[in-house]
Amino acid sequence: MNAATPTPRTPRPPSYLDAVVPLLALVGLVGASVALFGLKAVDGPLQVAIILSTMVAILIIFKNGHTWEEVQESGRKGIATVVGAIFILLAVGALIGTWNMSGTIPTLVYYGIKLITPAWFYPIAFLVCAATSLSIGSSWTTAGTLGVGLVGLANMIGLSPAITAGAIISGAYVGDKVSPLSESTVLAAQLAGVDLYVHIRSQVWTTIPAGLLALVAFAVLGLNRGGGFNSAFTEGELARLDALFNITPWNLIPLLFLLGLSIRKVPASLAIMGAALLAGVMAAFMQPQAIARFIAEPDTPAPIAAIKGIWLAMANGFEANSGIPQVDALLSRGGMDSMLLTIWLIIGAVTFGILVDDFGMLGKLVTPVLLRARTIGRLFITVVATAIGLNIVAGDQYIALLLPSRLFKAEFAKRGLAPENLSRSVGDAGIVTSPLVPWNSCGAYMAAVLGVSTLAYMPFAIFNIAAPICTLLLGITGFKVRHIPIEPAAAAPGVHADDTPKARE
Repeated sequence: MNAATPTPRTPRPPSYLDAVVPLLALVGLVGASVALFGLKAVDGPLQVAIILSTMVAILIIFKNGHTWEEVQESGRKGIATVVGAIFILLAVGALIGTWNMSGTIPTLVYYGIKLITPAWFYPIAFLVCAATSLSIGSSWTTAGTLGVGLVGLANMIGLSPAITAGAIISGAYVGDKVSPLSESTVLAAQLAGVDLYVHIRSQVWTTIPAGLLALVAFAVLGLNRGGGFNSAFTEGELARLDALFNITPWNLIPLLFLLGLSIRKVPASLAIMGAALLAGVMAAFMQPQAIARFIAEPDTPAPIAAIKGIWLAMANGFEANSGIPQVDALLSRGGMDSMLLTIWLIIGAVTFGILVDDFGMLGKLVTPVLLRARTIGRLFITVVATAIGLNIVAGDQYIALLLPSRLFKAEFAKRGLAPENLSRSVGDAGIVTSPLVPWNSCGAYMAAVLGVSTLAYMPFAIFNIAAPICTLLLGITGFKVRHIPIEPAAAAPGVHADDTPKARE
């Protein structure tokens, strides 16, 4: 008698306990890493916490009858979503290194000290970054280029790098949220099934109030910054920068080159790497003395020294070796290897997020909440809370855009709510809050390129805090909430009569 062939085990859906346990593990381990290591948590302990939380999720997935092959496939899908972000990070690391060596960042700092009034520095930083991000559609590029110079300038003139980083991020996310060149803006519109420019027009009603609030707040912070401006100290630093580098407007060509490529919609990683290489080549002609100090090999021929300098600046960053701590701290940065901790963090966070989504844990928790959102105001609150929660739990902006759009699109249609209401809510909550989470890919990126921890700049990212509040106010009050006709058969069960479009009008 032949042995019976084993029947394949049928996977079962997760229970509520299954859905909660990985999230509790994540919150507990992340909280412990921050409590034990403080701002140093992002140097490794936070990454370990996220990987361990992922292991907890995998054990529950196995318990429910899924195979390792399914877990691997889900993980591969998650990693594929951040390959572009990883290349951008590596390119930005290379760019910071060569822009320091070529004099691009020193020149930005030099002219910035000459031209910017310290009392108005924060609002100017916000406006400049907002204008740049609107023109190129990339918060990452804005922060990784202009932002680096502005934080360095703030350090040089004795202003708060945390407030400066908050102003930079606030301005950078204006464009990320409403620029037609922003992939986040395009994605938010596409996922909700709304025309891009209809989506952008709906975003104006939250972007302008949040932007004005941020501008006023940064003006107040600048005027009440306390402490005097040490012009003698600044003049000394300017003289030292002028001695170390050939300060000239020509050094800004890589910045203009990058802006031009971005406007022409060249992929961000290619545009940034191209600007990094151009800066390195320019350094060979414009800053040979800086390369010589960096390489510190007097017997090496100049062409070989230039090649080695470019190569090392892109790989490991530039070192100023000026002997002045403030100048060295400003200019000794960059390199692809400086982004490896951030990449580690992103890979762990995205893997965790995709697993808890693909295997039904997130849906298990969100569906009951959706059923209780019986009024339109509560529905908006649920959307915003879900998007922000996904930025925290999943650690990736795109997951925070994708999942709420998928989860709530049908519900908005059933209640006669135009799709731009959903795209606006998801954009305001999913896009702009992503840099406020230390282990989110956006938060990790901003902390890495600006050299300011997420927890330090978070209170000053005023636009990013105000935008979701503005969208909540619109949803609760019904102001600028557009309705569309619905068929009676499509009405959502449990929707109150006073929630219909006719009643609201």
